[in-house]
Amino acid sequence: MIPLPSPQQLRYLIMLAEMRHFGRAAKACSVTQSTLSAGILALERQLDVNLLDRDVGKRVMFTPIGEEIAIRARAALTALEAVGEAALTSREPLTGPLRIGVIPTIGPFLVPRLVPMLRARYPQIRLSLYENLTERLLEKLTMGRLDLLLLAMPCACEGAHTQPLWRDDFLLAVPRDHPLASRAEIPLSMIEAERMIMLEDGHCLRDQTLDICRQEGGWSRTDSNEEFTATSLYTLVQMVGQGLGVALLPRLAVDSRILDGTEVVARPLAGAASRVIGLAWRPRSPRVDDFTALGRLFGGLSPVPRNEKQPQPA
Repeated sequence: MIPLPSPQQLRYLIMLAEMRHFGRAAKACSVTQSTLSAGILALERQLDVNLLDRDVGKRVMFTPIGEEIAIRARAALTALEAVGEAALTSREPLTGPLRIGVIPTIGPFLVPRLVPMLRARYPQIRLSLYENLTERLLEKLTMGRLDLLLLAMPCACEGAHTQPLWRDDFLLAVPRDHPLASRAEIPLSMIEAERMIMLEDGHCLRDQTLDICRQEGGWSRTDSNEEFTATSLYTLVQMVGQGLGVALLPRLAVDSRILDGTEVVARPLAGAASRVIGLAWRPRSPRVDDFTALGRLFGGLSPVPRNEKQPQPA
């Protein structure tokens, strides 16, 4: 009979493959470094194969078969965890741990409302929140380290099931004394001569900004003309306030009073410039019914008036 690794051994291997550092992997697994090292060594002996290349010094380097087994270990552990999740949700839906990933251009503006609402409606949920960029959240979702993502679409979400919740319009943020501040609505053609401040690479809002500004009659310059980037929407607003340029802001952030105390105002853009706030989860998750119910609940967080047309679930 082929010897089967234990779930704990799989966790050690997966975390080491992700962290590429014994100390950090051990901390993530809540064990000592010696315990994790011994677990990996025991797994190698059990499988009679070298998972790590120990001829490269202190670096953590996986052998080709080690890389393959780590990938298979992720899938196996996800399947094992799904067994327990299926049993739990069949007994009592919307209970137990719920690990939600959220992107930085949504988290600060929805989390203060989302957490109290979840605690009040579903007190048996043990909520964990993790904020990061879309690509990294999707990686953790695939590896089974997150259950549900709250993100902006369109996104490169291949392999995940997505459920759109509501449309989040973009507004143009300009200094209060800027000539465009006096307009009730701003055509894209009028921002062609403006310096556009954007978030740094990796933020989906940056890509969405570029797509909008490159529409017919809009901003036609390329990334190489850009002079200012920000790491967060809060920094971006401060840059606009200092007269360094203009920026697109989601209505979600503006309605959350991100402009309070600044010399920045936001004006609507002519046309339908927007993103869609939505959820994503693994297609074969046993908690699909839970996530669908949460989608209906999260829909109540929409800043858009309820009489406006909302995006329909895919």
